[in-house]
This record gives sequence, structure tokens and C-alpha cells, in this order.
Amino acid sequence: MNHDLSIVQLMLNASWVVQAVVVLLVTVSVISWAAIFRKVFAIQRVRAHNEVFEREFWSGGNLNELYAAAAQSARHGGPMERIFASGMREYQKLRERRITDNSALLDGARRAMRASFQREVDALEVNLSFLGTVGSVAPYVGLFGTVWGIMHAFTGLAALAQVTLASVAPGIAEALVATAIGLFAAIPAVVAYNRFAHDIDRLANTMETFMEEFSNILQRNLGAQSPVGQ
Repeated sequence: MNHDLSIVQLMLNASWVVQAVVVLLVTVSVISWAAIFRKVFAIQRVRAHNEVFEREFWSGGNLNELYAAAAQSARHGGPMERIFASGMREYQKLRERRITDNSALLDGARRAMRASFQREVDALEVNLSFLGTVGSVAPYVGLFGTVWGIMHAFTGLAALAQVTLASVAPGIAEALVATAIGLFAAIPAVVAYNRFAHDIDRLANTMETFMEEFSNILQRNLGAQSPVGQ
């Protein structure tokens, strides 16, 4: 490809609509890549925090001591730790109110954990809809730029007495660049969206399993009428 047909030169000679479409797609692509990297690190951090807390939880320590530690590091801990802390907090508040109904104690802890679980899942899904939107819309935005560029190219050719391939090629090429950039923005976003959705589903299943297991522990303690953690 000679200098006249380089991508930079094509964009400089393109119509303002095609240039605006390309700038928009490049900007969206940069933002989506930033969101992808943030999400990768966020999921890795959540997974690491959950694994550390699970090891501590199943090590056989006292749950009251574990709750005290979780309450102190709630902001810097993982989702599973915050879910556990919310359940224990509600359980202890109900016990302090002299509620003796085991079902009420267990249901209160479960509702608190469920609310905390939903907040954690919502936090994990931040920017996920943006990636899905980019993956579905970017190709059509690029196609719009291509159609407009081709229309602009043929409009310019109408004034020529003789049309050759050399006169058609630059206009068609600059129009197709918009579609190429649209695909460049969409493909990584779609791949990342599918991967993150899978990872978040697995994390959600792990946290739901933990909530059920912790609820079973509370139920056994209530059935035995012994203090939590014994």
C-alpha cells in the first residue's frame, strides 16, 4: 500500500462523518480495554480474598473471633467475608433482642446474607453491560461509517467524466476502515463479556454455596442450643 492509501492518509481525506465515527470507535475501544483490565484485576482480587477467607472459615476457629476480624477488615476484605459478617451481625442482633424462635434467627441471618450477596454481585457486574453494548453496537456504528463513506465516494465520482479503479479505490478504502475499527472495538468486548459473565457466575455459585453451608452451621448450633462457634 502506497503512502496515498495509508490508513492515516485515508482518514485525513475522509468525510467528517467517517472521521467522527472512527474517533468515536477508537475512544470506545480505549475505554472498553480499560474496563477489561480493571475487571480482570477485580475478579482476580475477589477470587484471592474468597479463597483466603474460606481457608480461615473451615480451619475450625471460633466464629465469633472470625466475625470480629471480618468486621474490622470489611472494607478491605472479600465478598464472601462481607456476606459472612452481615449474616453474623444480624444473627447476633436478633439474639440480643432475646428472640428465641430458631426459625426467626435463621431467616434473619439468611435475609441479611442474601442482601449482601446481591450487593456483591452487582459490584462484580459493574461495566459488564458496557462491554456487552460495545460488542453489539460497535459493528453497526462502523457499518454506518462505511455506508456513509461509500455514498460520499460515489457522489464525488459523479462529477468525473471517466471512472477508473484508481479513482474509486481511495473512497472505498477509507469507508471500509470504519468497519474494520468497529470490529476491532467489538471483538475484544464480546470475548471479555462472555468470559467475565462466566467468571462472575462461578463466583456467585461459590458464594451461594457458602451461604447455605453457613446457614447449616447456624441451624446446627441453634438445634444444639449452644453458643455460636462452639
